[in-house]
Amino acid sequence: MTETPTAHAEIAGASAEHERADWVSRLADEVVAEAAARGTKPVAASGISPSGPIHLGNFREVMSPHLVVDELQRRGIDAEHIFSWDDYDRFRKVPAGIEGVDESWAEHIGKPLTSVPAPPGSEHESWAAHFRSAAEASFAEAGIRYRGISQTEQYRAGAYTEQILHAMRHRREIDAILAQFRTLPAARDEDEELQRALDASSGAARESDGSGGAEYYPYKPYCTSCDKDLTTIEAYDDDSSEMTYACQCGHRETVLLREFRSGKLVWKVDWPMRWAFERVVFEPSGVDHQSPGSSFQVGLELAPVFGWQRPLGPMYAFVGFGGVAKMSSSRGGAPVPADALAVMEAPVLRWLYARRRMNQSFDVAFGSELQRTYDEWDALARKAAAGTAQPAELAALERATSTAHERLPETPRRVAYRTLASVVDITFGDEAQVLRILRGLDADDPITDLDELRPRLDRVEAWVATHMPADEHTIVRAEPDREALDALTEGERDALRLLLDGGGGLPPIEEAWTLDGLTNQAYGVAKVQRGLEPDAIVKGDKELSGAQRAFFALLYRLLVGRETGPRIPTLLLAIGRERVRELLT
Repeated sequence: MTETPTAHAEIAGASAEHERADWVSRLADEVVAEAAARGTKPVAASGISPSGPIHLGNFREVMSPHLVVDELQRRGIDAEHIFSWDDYDRFRKVPAGIEGVDESWAEHIGKPLTSVPAPPGSEHESWAAHFRSAAEASFAEAGIRYRGISQTEQYRAGAYTEQILHAMRHRREIDAILAQFRTLPAARDEDEELQRALDASSGAARESDGSGGAEYYPYKPYCTSCDKDLTTIEAYDDDSSEMTYACQCGHRETVLLREFRSGKLVWKVDWPMRWAFERVVFEPSGVDHQSPGSSFQVGLELAPVFGWQRPLGPMYAFVGFGGVAKMSSSRGGAPVPADALAVMEAPVLRWLYARRRMNQSFDVAFGSELQRTYDEWDALARKAAAGTAQPAELAALERATSTAHERLPETPRRVAYRTLASVVDITFGDEAQVLRILRGLDADDPITDLDELRPRLDRVEAWVATHMPADEHTIVRAEPDREALDALTEGERDALRLLLDGGGGLPPIEEAWTLDGLTNQAYGVAKVQRGLEPDAIVKGDKELSGAQRAFFALLYRLLVGRETGPRIPTLLLAIGRERVRELLT
């Protein structure tokens, strides 16, 4: 059946009590209180290293602050979401699975990501720009607004010069703080959530804190000769900022750090420095940054060195996909937001992140489970329109379909994703045939233009072409299975006669040629054979249910040559009246 669009008026009119019914609103309240206590405006931060594809796990790093800031902006509060592209991070290892990139790329290990060439065939000038551009396009499609910050630009422009000099002056204090955490036990193999997060991360959480030399320095130069960070600081003078460093490539030089623009603070010092610099109030992070001794925990002690307090930073849980346990930006094949947006509408993707609390893990479905995701999505829209949705459900729905600045595109006329998939599959995407079949869904209000079904129909077509399991593709028989028809029992012949010609309250199939009509027709056959009315409501009759399943299996064998397939009413609509009779007679 077709469905009406989301009842936006009912959602938008929810009471203030309802608006604070979900996790986003509660966090927004905490952020407002924290900002007021600090005497600053609410600033939320995200940060991602563009060391590879920005996958759907990374996407939670973006969505969580976005949802909170968007809630504040809906309230009319001047809140900001800043996004740090950690593109001045080092190229740590050669990722697997990226086309054209092989072990020869190991020559770039140690360079800033903005100094590494883009993967072969890319139009971008650097590795970082290639992966950043792809992610930003998806963020925009998903309605995410933020102020982007390139850490390469910040460091090379000298934006952090005073903070670097400050850290160097306080290096012994910083070293003493870090020493408290260096002896903590490493993560155990049985810490599954942590291991999955570490596998999925860019590697920053495990980066060296700068220790190991004769004297501790929280700063790491990039060599001006080879552009790598395979360097060691040999001497530093606090008064003049004169620094001497040597590189494994053989280069050695003395510079004034106050004027030097080729290097950065080590990660565990860099992050709290930036909290202070940007006056960040809220920044969630994954379990890899919140384990004992990791960046966020250490930041509690290091942020005061820079005159700030660690921001509110709840931990977000792991996001998987399609039932696969691991995904990693350092390995090929991890789905990125663009992959999801190719097969689902942006509001649906937003909803998956908005409806789950941050500490709840979930999977983004790409296989047949995606059809169930859409069933839930459509059911929520119906509940909202009927006024039966819970406050938290309404809040998640509104956050999915709109932001403080825009309403995201939605399909004007909803038809079940699984129905569209069956029709697209059977017709091989022939739009004339798709329209012919879908026109029969609702005789009172027929679909006359496929644009009524977009963008959902476009997403379904992409899913059928790229993700539909091979064993679920449906091929209708070219001619009747004479052997099977000749072997039918008398009861099976009677069932087919009732389906096609009617009787016992059932009309001829041609008169039932709508989705509802064919549903009643197909389910009514077994009822009529047991002396019931076709529309009788029968609950808990296992014998009747078994007879209906057996009849459907018979239809699948005769129509498509296997035991299962699309829903029978959809399949009949797709095949057409004349051919159904031909194959079943």
